[in-house]
Amino acid sequence: MVGVNSLLSGCKLEDKKMFSAEDITYLDEIADTILPETATPGAKAAKVGSFMVVMVNDCYEPKDQAIFKKGMDTINDLSSSKYGSEFIKLAPDQRHELLLQIDTEQKEYAKNKKEEDPAHYFRMIKELTLLGYFTSQPGVTKAKRYMPVPGKYIGCVDYHKGEKAIV
Repeated sequence: MVGVNSLLSGCKLEDKKMFSAEDITYLDEIADTILPETATPGAKAAKVGSFMVVMVNDCYEPKDQAIFKKGMDTINDLSSSKYGSEFIKLAPDQRHELLLQIDTEQKEYAKNKKEEDPAHYFRMIKELTLLGYFTSQPGVTKAKRYMPVPGKYIGCVDYHKGEKAIV
C-alpha cells in the first residue's frame, strides 16, 4: 500500500532555476521590441517573458534550453559590441535595429539549415513571442476581434481588408 506522503512527494516538480526574475524582464523587453505597444497592448503587457520561461522549462529538450539561454547571452553580447551597452539599456530604435540584424541572420541560417542542425535561438524567441502574445488575454481580446464562445453560429462572416482576425 502506498502512503499519502509517498504519493504526494512523487508528484512534486523539481525546482528549475534556469531563469531569474531579471531574465524574465529581459525577455519581456525583447518580446516588446518584436511586438511593441501600438493601438493594442504590446508583448510586455501580455507578460510574454514569463510565458517563454514556462515553455522553455517545461516543453523544450535540454539541448534546446541551452540554445535558448545561450541565445539570450548572445543578444546581450551583440548589443554590447555594437552599441557599448546591454540590450535592456538600449533605445527602442537601437533594439529594433539589432533584432532586425539578428532576424536576417536567422533567416539565412534557416535557408542553409540541415535537418540535424539545431534551431536558431532567435527563431525560438520569435515563435514563443508570437505564441505567448496571441494566446494571452490582451492578444486575443485586443489584437483580434474577440467573439465569446458559446455564442451564436455565424457560418459566413464578411471580411473587409484591414480588419482583425476573428477568434
